Amino acid sequence: MLLSDKDLRHEIARRHIVFTPTLKASQIGGASVDLTLAGRFWIFKTGYANSHRPVDLDKVTFVQATTELKRESIVLAPGQIVLGITKEKIRLPSDIMGRLEGRSRYARMGLAVHITSALVQPGSDNHQVLEIVNFAPFPVKISEGMRISQVVFEYMKSPTSKPYAKYGKVARRQ
Repeated sequence: MLLSDKDLRHEIARRHIVFTPTLKASQIGGASVDLTLAGRFWIFKTGYANSHRPVDLDKVTFVQATTELKRESIVLAPGQIVLGITKEKIRLPSDIMGRLEGRSRYARMGLAVHITSALVQPGSDNHQVLEIVNFAPFPVKISEGMRISQVVFEYMKSPTSKPYAKYGKVARRQ
């Protein structure tokens, strides 16, 4: 069952769902929570960007292929991808999961905020990494503090036996 704004407020009030820093009331929509962009970005290193050599994804991780930049904003060229991270850290119990979604106001301008990693695992306790791609035919500027994504939450029929904060491999440290 998806959580409405009333359900979200209830779960946040009882600290079943925790956002750090604390959300502004305006971030809670009818059935989602807006997430803001932090000023940390990862761009592909020169050896990977615009390369025609295949990259073996079994051997190269995004940590190896990217460089972290700390900036208030970044301009994406048409077709460029950058990794961003949310300001909000989300802590979930083992019986609630989330799904990241883009925001239509940005999608209509050609910006995708996640490619495929939309799942916020039950039992998570981390920031969300966003794969941000500019599909527009013009450069776009994204800035720290933008409400760039939203997350929708769902109750699970039963709690997971593998909460992500305990069993996850990568995102536990985010």
